[in-house]
Amino acid sequence: MNIRLATENDIPAILSIFNDALLTTTAVYSYQPASLLEQLEWFRHKTEAGIPVLVSEDDQGITGYVTYGPFRTRPAYKYTMELSIYVDKRAQNQGVGKALMMEILKVCEAKELKTLICGIDSENTASIALCQKFGFTHSGSLKKVGYKFGHWLDLEFYSLELKGPAHPIEA
Repeated sequence: MNIRLATENDIPAILSIFNDALLTTTAVYSYQPASLLEQLEWFRHKTEAGIPVLVSEDDQGITGYVTYGPFRTRPAYKYTMELSIYVDKRAQNQGVGKALMMEILKVCEAKELKTLICGIDSENTASIALCQKFGFTHSGSLKKVGYKFGHWLDLEFYSLELKGPAHPIEA
């Protein structure tokens, strides 16, 4: 398995993985699949903001991706990011999520982030276990905040404290 920075050429594969999760799981609290144009805009926004999108790949193509984004938009939250990891169904339970998490944690440490957040559907036990394996702790629950597939969904938050910046600033 190889992990590298994504390029625009990877967007169709990323879109396929994302839309499959959106349509078949509660990993994404949304109803309508994203379009290729929307996913390209998402990627370009991340790139312009200096936010990495990492992909894992094997001989058959892209197996998953990981990125992060602002947890909240106010400036005092600038050292806190929310992670997103998606693994293609064909590659699940093969260590892809673990490998992606290891790489994004290295990136987050290098960028001197302080806190990482994962918002996970309460029924997504695989993602919860992955976060716990890397030291994320349960930070709270939001009950019945989403509605999908005919039932109410609970969102669990997990957080991980990193070293953070040596000299944080308020600017």
